[in-house]
Amino acid sequence: MQIPLLAVALALLIHILWGGNPVAVKMGLVAFPPLWSAFLRFAIGALCIMIWARFNRIRIWPDGREWPGLFVLALLFTTQIAMMNLGINLTSGASAAVMTASYPLFAGLFAHFMIAGDRLTAGKVAGLLIAFFGVGLVLTGGRIPKELSKADLGDLIILASTVLLGGRMIFTARLVSNMDATRVVLWQMLLSLGVFAAGAAMWEEISWGEVGWLPVAALAYQGIVIAGLAFMVNTWLIKRYSPSVMVSFGFVSPLSGVLLSALLLGDALTWDLAAGTAFVGVGLFILARRARARPQG
Repeated sequence: MQIPLLAVALALLIHILWGGNPVAVKMGLVAFPPLWSAFLRFAIGALCIMIWARFNRIRIWPDGREWPGLFVLALLFTTQIAMMNLGINLTSGASAAVMTASYPLFAGLFAHFMIAGDRLTAGKVAGLLIAFFGVGLVLTGGRIPKELSKADLGDLIILASTVLLGGRMIFTARLVSNMDATRVVLWQMLLSLGVFAAGAAMWEEISWGEVGWLPVAALAYQGIVIAGLAFMVNTWLIKRYSPSVMVSFGFVSPLSGVLLSALLLGDALTWDLAAGTAFVGVGLFILARRARARPQG
């Protein structure tokens, strides 16, 4: 089954927007520390999705059998987002964009074991290896670090977050095969809000002196565009098509993220970052070319 042009265009757009998400997180962290950033972002995102559900008359309260899967998803979601925000706070926006965009690597691996008919082939493995080499370049800066710097630690935390993101995407794909996508996306946010709020209240303070239109706009982008619109569209896409096909369009995210980081944050485009971005992009492009859409039942 061929993927419709509209679905391809939506997948590309979503991944371009996702490429800018680490940049927006970095800009928002100036005023809103990691846990506060996560809480505010997903409070906005959850509100957007509830409005969408109300407008489309979608039932948002889960059935009893749906709660266990939602709690597991919320645990993965909360851990992954907290680690991502913490890692971005410690490293550059460009490096974070490349590392985060590599999640299709891990989604492809998880899909091989968790999604029937979504198996790794020789072509997919080649794409994964090329992309992983790019991740290694970004992670090490093209050398073996003699000591762990603040940025190196941030990159490692983001890498762990990216592994969880890949697994979460595939777990989400399994849930939405038997559950409405709106409920899945909404409740992973709602169940995380209490944890983010409690952690933020105990360990963080908002830098009120730094609050201005730029951090607020960055937070709105994360909440409305990414947590709201992008999450909903992507969840709809992976429900209709093979998860590894949809996430494979992530090859545009590192390009988008690095360019936006250079433009908005002034990050330098070093040789290892440029090479790593190129390898990640090429590897994920090969993965996308080798993947096939899942037939509809």
